[in-house]
Amino acid sequence: MSTGDGSPVDFINGFLSLVIPDRSRMCGWDKMSNSRARNWTNFPSITGLHSMIRKPSNHSDKPVMDRRRFTVGSTSLLKKTFGRESLLAYALLTPAITLIVLFMFSPIAEVFSMSFHDTDRLGRMKELVYFQNYINRFQSREFWQVTIRSFVWTAIGVTTKTLFGLVIALLLNVEFKGRKIARLLFIIPWASAAPISTLLWKWVYHHEFGLLNHTLRSIGLADPPVWLGEPIPAFIACLWVDIWIGIPFMALVFLAGMQSISRDLYDAAYIDGAKFRQGFFRITLPGIRHMILIASLLSSLWTFNDFIVIYILTRGGPAGSTDILISGVYKTAFEWGKFDLAAVMSVVTFVILSIVSVVYARAYFKKED
Repeated sequence: MSTGDGSPVDFINGFLSLVIPDRSRMCGWDKMSNSRARNWTNFPSITGLHSMIRKPSNHSDKPVMDRRRFTVGSTSLLKKTFGRESLLAYALLTPAITLIVLFMFSPIAEVFSMSFHDTDRLGRMKELVYFQNYINRFQSREFWQVTIRSFVWTAIGVTTKTLFGLVIALLLNVEFKGRKIARLLFIIPWASAAPISTLLWKWVYHHEFGLLNHTLRSIGLADPPVWLGEPIPAFIACLWVDIWIGIPFMALVFLAGMQSISRDLYDAAYIDGAKFRQGFFRITLPGIRHMILIASLLSSLWTFNDFIVIYILTRGGPAGSTDILISGVYKTAFEWGKFDLAAVMSVVTFVILSIVSVVYARAYFKKED
């Protein structure tokens, strides 16, 4: 509608035609964080401005905006826009997906294929033997010993890391002087490179000159164990190094979860007469249960595949007493040249970790629901 030259409606039409030439540009402004930009998003198109302005009533000379017809865009336009954005997203993800397929899934498929073939000492596949490699590997007593040891290694390691991590997170969550420095120092074992930390512990475990045996002799133990030369002490020594490296990560994750819990919950519980134990089991643990599940899953995967600690400290010895599946794969392939049997062990490791991941994921989403 037009009310003549210089009318308010003509002025608004001219202004909007200069500032907002078309509606398609306005539809993307709602992504801006500026409040003024969000307000401009709701302006109508120029062509529909007249239909949205009702004629002035008899007692008013000003045009009135009809809010019922104040809309932007249409369903078809949104669908088209969403479709274009989806295509753009897929186009941007294509390089990353291609690299993942090439460098992750292709080696996995190669290992699966190798486990069904006979191979030479260079890992080249020859004839197809189907499940014969699996039968040979499953009939090996050493394979089952290594597999059971891997489960024991992971179960003890993850449980100990979780318990120590909870205790240390509780301590670091308390207000005390020098807490920031304590947190900084505590992260050093996890922030340091694992090979460097493992080499330091290898010197600590040295039978003649190591700090550990020197301390044991100074307190009266005349014949301390050869930590890396006997089966049980070597397994305990390797396991402790893995635990020592992994505890800071667990503690930091739990500490982050504890600090996200509102202090008002604890204050209300203590006012009602709750003790520390009740606050821990009724507030703290439920509040960080998702953190515990995620951290324990990551720790399980890392501990089960911890090759560095075992290889640097003992190389699986003495007499294979510290070998787990991941170190057994390395020795079978690169020391004995049996790539087909190593591929079978790799497939078994992949299946075990996949099952563990699925179980953790189901538990996580079940808790979340």
